[in-house]
Amino acid sequence: MSMEKNDTLFLLVKSLTKSEKRQFKLYAGRLGDNSEKNFMALFSVLDKMDVFDEKAILQKTNIKKQQLSNSKAHLYRQILVSLKLNPFHQNIKSQIREQLDFATILYNKGLHKQSLKVLDKTKNIALLNDENNLAYEIVELEKIIESQYITRSLSSRADDLISQSKEISNRVIILSKLSNLSLQLYSILLKKGYVRTDEDFEEVKMYFESNLPLYQISELGVKEKLFLYKALLWYSFITQNFVSCYKYSQKWVDLFYYNPTMKKNNPVFYLKGINYLLESLFLIQHVTKFKSTLHYLEEEIKQHNFLFNENTESLAFLYLYLNKINLYFLEGNFNEGIDFIPEVIDEIDNYKQKTDGHHIMVFYYKFASLYFGDQQYEKCIFYLEKIIKNKELKMREDLLCFSRILNLVAHYEAGLDQNLEALIKSTYKFLIKMNELHIVQKKFITFLRNLSSIYPHELKGAFIDLHRELKVYENHPYEKRSFMYLDIISWLESKIYNVPVESIIKKKALKKYK
Repeated sequence: MSMEKNDTLFLLVKSLTKSEKRQFKLYAGRLGDNSEKNFMALFSVLDKMDVFDEKAILQKTNIKKQQLSNSKAHLYRQILVSLKLNPFHQNIKSQIREQLDFATILYNKGLHKQSLKVLDKTKNIALLNDENNLAYEIVELEKIIESQYITRSLSSRADDLISQSKEISNRVIILSKLSNLSLQLYSILLKKGYVRTDEDFEEVKMYFESNLPLYQISELGVKEKLFLYKALLWYSFITQNFVSCYKYSQKWVDLFYYNPTMKKNNPVFYLKGINYLLESLFLIQHVTKFKSTLHYLEEEIKQHNFLFNENTESLAFLYLYLNKINLYFLEGNFNEGIDFIPEVIDEIDNYKQKTDGHHIMVFYYKFASLYFGDQQYEKCIFYLEKIIKNKELKMREDLLCFSRILNLVAHYEAGLDQNLEALIKSTYKFLIKMNELHIVQKKFITFLRNLSSIYPHELKGAFIDLHRELKVYENHPYEKRSFMYLDIISWLESKIYNVPVESIIKKKALKKYK
């Protein structure tokens, strides 16, 4: 039986590039005559496999079934050691750790002066790159060595180390508190989403203010500022203050602009910062700034202006393509967006091993929305059903809920109304279960339920009445997100004026440009 999805060794072997495989074979060759070694035979077999097959491994190697587990573990470790030696996978953290290991070896051999010299140089590098945890570890080792290595300057040296240890310790504590707050707020955003009531808002505000450590912005290092801006960004997202989201995501990206070495040392944070900046601009509908930032991201990827590896390459694909689709929404170019879908699907297939299922479902929702905007309702339903029927993934509740609402509208527009009443009831129950039945959604579903009792000549008036009722919630602090996933207002205007929804959104986009 295929174990491709859960066999870690197989996935690791398949992730290796040609140069990494070549380096591993050279590395393994230095260990001695490895031609008959079990782990090398195992490597060769796995490298040629398309799917993991335990029976084939036992048949093509001299490995016995009871030896397989140990052979796999040994091979896994040797591949990681080989990758660790590859300069491409080394960063400032690994370089600092390596020097710390060297200093420890020198200390254990009694070469105290040499060890202290290495530690002092490495500590300066760590502090320069805001690697305070590693700097603190270095200072602690310096204190141990100094306590055993007697010199006339020990008194002043001890004072210096104690002072430095306290200073670094305080920075580590602030960084830890900020990173904890950032992580907890991000967890709240994923689990509960946006605040829905004044009570929700007060609860989040109280949590944020009570856990935000006291700080002076001028005394914070780059890392501390990064986690501060992350925490402020998540808080802004949760409280639906999207202008504030733009402010702090821009500060996040600016940190990398003014500290270019961070692009190499923290490339994932860099890409995420640009992505959240684009998401914020999308939410406040700032088309011009969105386009310039998207162009900036594309150029950074083309020029490889940050550390480029398998991880950052897959993130770059994800953020670039999601935001390219968002630009089609901002400008109302649904037809062009549909032409772009086959390219996106090809890229999803290329990165399927490194793209989580949730983001693939986000792509599907955007595909469905593009088809809806282009009035291809059955294709819209096709992608929505992929989300609705996916029972394996625990996705964001808002994505699940709005997929069902868009599905209702698509069925109505496609004329597939024979089961519309049952679909409305099941959607209504689902929204209640998920605690997502807000005023906008309730009014909209009630409207769809009553459509069958409205005479054709009364239909336009009904659309006008619903438009007037919903328009007042467009900027409501807790109801406005309903319009982010499904532009109900523009859809109603398209029905009122009897024009495609694409032309309504394009006209609005042109006004925003002006």
